[in-house]
Amino acid sequence: MTLTLQTESPPLREDASGAFRVGQSRVLLELVIQAFQDGATAETLVQRYPTLDLGDVYSVIGYYLRHRREIEDYLAMRDRQAEEIRQRIEANQGNLSDIRARLLARRQK
Repeated sequence: MTLTLQTESPPLREDASGAFRVGQSRVLLELVIQAFQDGATAETLVQRYPTLDLGDVYSVIGYYLRHRREIEDYLAMRDRQAEEIRQRIEANQGNLSDIRARLLARRQK
């Protein structure tokens, strides 16, 4: 029997928002990597997210270990995007408070 070695791409796909998802699931790459960094095993991740395939999780973790710098850069970019969104939401909440106050003031007239 002959073993044929093949190069495989990691089971990652980019969605419309630019986020990477693992395999055919909707689980974000950053969730898998963060859990792995926190000590979770591939088996634990599949238990936590049943839509994940165990082979996909192992492949993604292996890809992360071989391409740590690129993945860390991606994770940092996603953190920056999340922070920008959080700041926009908080800024809009201030606007909503102002609107609410004006509406309550009108009601009391």
